[in-house]
Order: sequence, then C-alpha cells, then structure tokens
Amino acid sequence: MLLSTYSNLPLEAGIDEAGRGCLAGPVVAAAVILPPDYKHNLLTDSKLLKRNQRDQLRPQIMQDAVAWAVGEALPAEIDAINILQATFLAMHRAVEQLQQQPEFLLIDGNRFKPYNNIPHACIVKGDSKYLSIAAASVLAKTHRDELMEKLSEEFKSYGWEQNAGYPTRKHRLAIQEHGACVHHRQSFTLLPPVL
Repeated sequence: MLLSTYSNLPLEAGIDEAGRGCLAGPVVAAAVILPPDYKHNLLTDSKLLKRNQRDQLRPQIMQDAVAWAVGEALPAEIDAINILQATFLAMHRAVEQLQQQPEFLLIDGNRFKPYNNIPHACIVKGDSKYLSIAAASVLAKTHRDELMEKLSEEFKSYGWEQNAGYPTRKHRLAIQEHGACVHHRQSFTLLPPVL
C-alpha cells in the first residue's frame, strides 16, 4: 500500500520524471498535489502498470489532484547543461506551473536542486512508495509517450511510437541508417562502437 504523505503537510507535491535514458525527445517531469488521505487501488509506479492502465489513470489523476503540472527540458537544453541538470530544470518547470504553491516537494530519486526555498525530500524508488510520486510518474510517462508518438508521425524511421526514444536495437539501427535528427540528444552515445 502506497503512503499518502511524507511531510504531513496538505500541499505536498510528488515529482517524477520520464525519458532520462532516452536518445531522443525531451526529458519530462510532472508535479502532483493529491488531496490529503487520497486513495486509489490501481495507482502505483508507472513502470509496473500496463499502458492501458496508465492511460486510464491519467485523466483520473488530473481530475482528482488538487494541482498538477508537466514540465519539459528539450534535447538542445539536455545537450547544453547535461541530463541531470535538464531533469532538475524540467522538475522546476513543473513546480512553477502548479496552480497552488506547494509546501513540500517529494522527489523520486536521490538528487534534486532546491527550488524557491521549498523544503524537499528525495526518496529512492519513491514512485512505488508514495501516491503523489506515483501519480507524477504516470503523468510524466503518458505525456512523454504521447509527445513521442506525435513526433514519430513526422520522423517515421525511428519507431518512436513504439520505443518512445529509448535506445532499442531498432532505434539504433535507424540512427545508423538515416542519421540523427533534430530531436536526438547529440551529447548522448547514439551509436555504440559495435551495433
């Protein structure tokens, strides 16, 4: 059973990201403030959910949340400042867009760059421990998957509608054959020495 709060403050925002390990597309972060004592039987770490479950949860989270927002850092930003700093940037952008100012930030992972003096805690595997982080993981993942599907309509060769920009063999073979495009992260190793 996932816990509803870490700080016991009513406006605690859970934050998670999607797409850190991808070769293409933005890194996306979501921030979600859930009502106190929120419960949901299906909600857990988005990686443990099937796609149709995530798609089913997405509108429900948006409807039930006190506030939610999504932030992105683009491939050019990732290349300029590195993936870790770009992840923090996407998280900050998500928090910035929340309709209500959070009193506490609960971050999935072990590192975070403080934002606007709001107290925070980093929780390793937080998306399988706290509902707000799990909700953020669902919103970040579904937003990013949808975005990569749209991009794949223009850039058909890379199979982003299936791999979402992750380094699958098919994706790497397509980069080898067609070269990288504007949405690829040039600072990443797009092709290993031997494919």
